[in-house]
Amino acid sequence: MLGVLLTPTPSTAQLRTSLPTITVTAQKESENVQDVPVSVTAVTKETLEDAGVRSVSDAAAYAPNTFFNEFTARKLSNARFRGIGSSPNNPGITTYIDGVPQLNANSSSIELMDVDQIEFVRGPQSALFGRNALGGVINITSGRPSRKAWTGSVVAPYGNFSAGDVRATASGPLIADKLAIGAAVGYSRRDGFTKNDVTGHDLDSRSALFVKGQVLWTPAEHWEARAMLTGERARDGDYALSDLAGLRANPFHASRTIEGFTHRNIVAPTVHVSHTGPKMDFSTTTGFVWWKTDDLTDLDYTALPLVTRNNTEQDFQFTEEFRLASAKAAPIRLSDHVALKWQAGVFAFTQAYEQDAINNFSPFVLSPFLGFPVSQHSPQSTLDDLGFGVYGQGTWTFSNKLDVTLGARGDREAKQANLSTFFSPAISTSVCR
Repeated sequence: MLGVLLTPTPSTAQLRTSLPTITVTAQKESENVQDVPVSVTAVTKETLEDAGVRSVSDAAAYAPNTFFNEFTARKLSNARFRGIGSSPNNPGITTYIDGVPQLNANSSSIELMDVDQIEFVRGPQSALFGRNALGGVINITSGRPSRKAWTGSVVAPYGNFSAGDVRATASGPLIADKLAIGAAVGYSRRDGFTKNDVTGHDLDSRSALFVKGQVLWTPAEHWEARAMLTGERARDGDYALSDLAGLRANPFHASRTIEGFTHRNIVAPTVHVSHTGPKMDFSTTTGFVWWKTDDLTDLDYTALPLVTRNNTEQDFQFTEEFRLASAKAAPIRLSDHVALKWQAGVFAFTQAYEQDAINNFSPFVLSPFLGFPVSQHSPQSTLDDLGFGVYGQGTWTFSNKLDVTLGARGDREAKQANLSTFFSPAISTSVCR
């Protein structure tokens, strides 16, 4: 046996590895993730691309204590952090897309395209983010257009269940270091996983066309303006819901006389303006979100033509936020051992939401005396919401060893809602609230 003994030299005795710094905006400003006093997991662009992540719920697999309950269609994708979650109209976790809160969860699960990072911030974040942040915040940040050179990519994976996907991006400067643009377009589809035993067709298929455009303008050294437009046209199949005992006995099988659908359209323009100064930074975020959904499903989940449900929802929201903060590199020195970082802002929003959900009953289903079809609007509703908030937060650093953070926020909302349930033709008294 021949052996060789290697004696470590001073240069090889220690092996040091340095991980790249991850910057997050979990507290509305760029910070090293190790310096942020909240529980946050950042899923970077490299991870999203290498793992082929196409949705926010897929990215959540990399974040502990997160769970998404989904009913096969992407419009119903509700996040839960540490067991906290709620309905789409009153989410316990709010998703922010490029600084714009999605006040209704029906618009939060979009196709990921040209996304730079997703942050899962767990725990109450109401001091900075206000309403519907009791469980935490999901922060989605888009990639910035290239200001130095033109760049682009095309990705077209293919998988089982006829899953096909193509996404193309391009960005580059129109005026070097002054004006840059970016564009992205994609289309994805797959067959459903659940078979309808009545027809032999699949139920929960998915397909979507999605686009994104950006303009980045830096008119002066310390000023920046960025405009983004995101759109998506999703055409998903029916909800793959069925009797639980039947699913346990025969998974991925259902019986439907009606094969429904779930359609969703989203248009969302966003504008950012920011200025960095020697003592103070300023930024503003203006966001619009229009979305509309229309879905039809076999509500009795059997092979009998008993009940179907058609649900139409639409929403328009406008948000505006102005924010002031101490300069990143220039905290206020209160003494030789105490420094202060601060931020303050105002936030305003409006929301107009409408829903008309109709249960269609076949003859004799509601009663043996009703030999004609009956439609039940349950509910037909509208919501007009107007809100305003003021927040502030300060972080005192003592001798570069101890940070103490104190934040507060005040919000006021005015809501006007109409909720009614009635039958057509009228067979009972309608209920309005």
